Amino acid sequence: MKYESYIFDLDGTLLSTLTDLAASCNYALRSCGMPERTIDEVRRFVGNGVKKLMERAIPQGVDNPRFEECYAAFREHYMVHNLDTTAPYPGVLEMLGRLKGQGAKLAVVSNKFYAATQELVKHFFGDYVEVAIGERPDIRKKPAPDTVEEALRQLEASPDTAVYIGDSDVDIDTARNSHMPCISVLWGFRSKEFLLEHGATHLVSSPSEIV
Repeated sequence: MKYESYIFDLDGTLLSTLTDLAASCNYALRSCGMPERTIDEVRRFVGNGVKKLMERAIPQGVDNPRFEECYAAFREHYMVHNLDTTAPYPGVLEMLGRLKGQGAKLAVVSNKFYAATQELVKHFFGDYVEVAIGERPDIRKKPAPDTVEEALRQLEASPDTAVYIGDSDVDIDTARNSHMPCISVLWGFRSKEFLLEHGATHLVSSPSEIV
């Protein structure tokens, strides 16, 4: 089916960000004298926003008396280093260009904090993506439908002709809560088996399959 609007997750869907996320996570943990995490651990921790990432990475989570200090260290480091190794997955730019050329409306919704979402989308996808929405205090984050609904509002688009694309169980739930079909990508942070266990119905192994 050809859709008029495409709503994309960011981390693990359009951008390979895991190395930079892990580097900032471990910088913050080191700065607070806490044990570092492996790449595979960070991969499992991402998907619900960076505060939840740090809650999972920090011993005792939000109950740790140094949680806010460590979380602040992560945010400060990541805003400086979020372009160190981050890049679009192979084929993503070509896919977005083809969709744009066909007249599709494109947006990104992410649980990443707002400033980083705006910076990364503008840097990598400014020629293609019209709307980018990150974590905001006035709107519920995914899997609530609020960010998707806000993206559709800004695009002046209908959910009836839109599709959501992501790489995680959070994205599957977000699409369901937004009453939209979901395309689950296999190059992101979750395995095919994991996605199927969490209700994925349409899987793609390369960006070209989205067009």
